[in-house]
Amino acid sequence: MSVEKKTAQEPCCSKLKMFLAAMSFVYFAKAFQGSYMKSSITQIERRFDIPSSLIGIIDGSFEIGNLFVIAFVSYFGAKLHRPRLIGAGCLIMAMGSFITAAPHLFQGPYRYETTVSHFSASNGTESILPCLTNGSLAQDEIPTVEIQAECERAASSSLWLYVFLGNMLRGVGETPVMPLGLSYLDDFSREENTALYMAIIQTVGIMGPMFGFMLGSFCAKLYVDIGAVDLDTITINHKDSRWVGAWWLGFLLTGGVMLLAGIPFWFLPKSLPKQGETETEKKSNEGEQDHFIPDNNKHSNAPDKPATVSMAALAKDFLPSLKKLFSNTIYLLLLCTAFVQVNGFIGMITFKPKFMEQIYGQSASKAIFLIGTMNLPAVALGIVTGGFIMKKFKLNVLGATKICIGTSILAFFTMLIQYFLQCDNTQVPGLTVSYQGVPQVSYQQNTLISQCNMGCSCSLKHWDPICASNGLTYASPCLAGCQSSTGDGKNMVFHNCTCIGDSPLPYANMSAVLGQCPRKSDCDYMFKFYMAVTVIGAFLSACGATPGYIIVLRSINPELKSFALGFYMLIVRTLGGIPPPVYFGALIDRTCLKWGTKQCGGRGACRIYDSGAFRNSFLGLIYGLYSLSYVLWGVVYIRLSHREKKLALKNQLKALEQDGNGVSAGNGNVSSAIVKCSENPVQETTI
Repeated sequence: MSVEKKTAQEPCCSKLKMFLAAMSFVYFAKAFQGSYMKSSITQIERRFDIPSSLIGIIDGSFEIGNLFVIAFVSYFGAKLHRPRLIGAGCLIMAMGSFITAAPHLFQGPYRYETTVSHFSASNGTESILPCLTNGSLAQDEIPTVEIQAECERAASSSLWLYVFLGNMLRGVGETPVMPLGLSYLDDFSREENTALYMAIIQTVGIMGPMFGFMLGSFCAKLYVDIGAVDLDTITINHKDSRWVGAWWLGFLLTGGVMLLAGIPFWFLPKSLPKQGETETEKKSNEGEQDHFIPDNNKHSNAPDKPATVSMAALAKDFLPSLKKLFSNTIYLLLLCTAFVQVNGFIGMITFKPKFMEQIYGQSASKAIFLIGTMNLPAVALGIVTGGFIMKKFKLNVLGATKICIGTSILAFFTMLIQYFLQCDNTQVPGLTVSYQGVPQVSYQQNTLISQCNMGCSCSLKHWDPICASNGLTYASPCLAGCQSSTGDGKNMVFHNCTCIGDSPLPYANMSAVLGQCPRKSDCDYMFKFYMAVTVIGAFLSACGATPGYIIVLRSINPELKSFALGFYMLIVRTLGGIPPPVYFGALIDRTCLKWGTKQCGGRGACRIYDSGAFRNSFLGLIYGLYSLSYVLWGVVYIRLSHREKKLALKNQLKALEQDGNGVSAGNGNVSSAIVKCSENPVQETTI
């Protein structure tokens, strides 16, 4: 009869499975939010005219929010009602999304820098002179009183602080989800099912970034003031580096999804019976435990009476728990390894759309779309594969470590290949080539002046690119020496451009159209190779995700599980999440060739980078961080090997003692102590 009980099937809609479904959806929702934020980085940078280093600080505000509360939530939250804390976190994350979108309501219409409006004719056919001696300079450099007043209002474009605060609030709300959710699942599921359940959650969660990046791509193609301006008057398109998409729209949608995700957690219980254990068995086990508890302590162990949990007692136990946790050397090594790898990953994913835009000439919307539809499905497949391997071969901690190291090194080789998949710089006379078409990178603005445009009194501050028939992109119609223009809006054409004639490159005529010239055809070919390599690398890297979680869970004391996961996320998010966007952004800023100009003057967002220097800085930093992480993984593996040998020896001693003495009342305490040591191997890692 007892055998029949144990093999009885678990109900298909058990509360644990309901929790699993709710966790999967909230992982989807938070990944949906987070990936949309990542995909909107470029749009926010351009909308508020800020450099990459500052956008890195805004991006890092999510981790700052985590930093404020994660240690306390993960420690105290483990003793309280975990599902309800997760529900409250979802509500806070939704509020954060709505606050992030708020600046759009207070800002005026977006005004991109341009000189074309000065040349545009009222009837669309009249010839105007872009290269007008002493004329263009006066118009571009001296702002009117009206523009100055408008500029001051825009300078309240410290409205980016709302984006910072909203993102930080999202970080606060996300705090309970991972440590409390995964520990709740691990506490009440069978040990062999934990890896599979985590793989399911992460697989459903990875759908979030797919939808987030696709939404980001869609919004990037919509003009920021859609519905409020006449799009026919806009002279730029979504491929232009001055274009700003409807970044605010996606935050409203992701906030609504997060509100829905939090609802189920308010109706789930504080604790559940262990999977495969009936309520009767649960009570029986609790009764058996009570036999070994002194009478004066019996009443203090009722599992479902929160009144017995004293906050003062929990606070008193905080520092001893922290000391015990940080005396675990393997845990500390895992922390160091994770935060180094996360540094490389966060820096890479934050600026990957910009990398694809600047190195391969892709539009921001296309880069975001490809990441969502190609890289992320590969990540999902990798996570499932890692979880399946763990369950199929029933791997221990050492086996999980081998998978993590092996897949990560293979993924690193795919990143090394990316360095050789390069394209030439966009050919811009005065910046990346000379006016004679000779490759010549210059960070000095005075190289924009040449013999062919010297008499035009051109402004060097503005970026208003035009594509000439010789394949060169000139920084503005004036700097191309254009004498006249026809058409209006996006259809404007500039004629008699003297600098085109000065170039030895073959050309059809002396005309130019708005926008940058497309890259050479071999660059598109190179980009296809790049995408194939990144997809393979994403799959290999993701194979180690689930084993990585298992290593952490199995290397810590069970009663410190939530606390350890919380502190793990605290350190990784703090040291691995906040600094990388800032120093990656600052390094990328150093490769900028042409900065935009704000309405009031002053430096805005970067318009074009030196692609060679960008690639060297971006990939070089990633290579350095990942190389360091492999050294740390090697140390982790050695420590885990030593621990496994000690555990094997201890099990042998236990078997010998049982064979020699039997199970008697006299040595019962010794046997139970040995069993306890074998069940809590983490205590041995401090030796």
